[in-house]
Amino acid sequence: MSGTESRGERPVGIDALLERVRSGYERIEPRDAYAAAENGEALLVDIRYAALRERDGLIPGALVVERNELEWRLDPQGSHRLPEATSHGLRVVVLCNEGYASSLAAESLHRLGLHRATDLVGGFQAWRAAGLPVTPGSESQGAS
Repeated sequence: MSGTESRGERPVGIDALLERVRSGYERIEPRDAYAAAENGEALLVDIRYAALRERDGLIPGALVVERNELEWRLDPQGSHRLPEATSHGLRVVVLCNEGYASSLAAESLHRLGLHRATDLVGGFQAWRAAGLPVTPGSESQGAS
């Protein structure tokens, strides 16, 4: 019996978990995230792994933080925080490739007290499809 089942809880599937997590905050569309970042009202945080960033490119001005370091780097009270992690009131917009892992990441930031954290609907792929700025990654520049 799993730990969840032994506590009398029914296991939840990922789709139900995403729905539950996303109901706890308002997600943001690419154009709105772009405007918020341009106006200094939000910090874009790219959690995609390196191969995707190299293949598809980067969002100018987005802070790249590997997913496994996210909480340590953005916790304003943490000893390993980034200079951008100035307060719990910081509006963080997490983005992944398609907007799934970023939802779980945003929820994790909420548990740290970053209650304005959200994620990008559709992730990097939606950003690019909206025609928003992207700088080429090394693969798209022809580098090996």
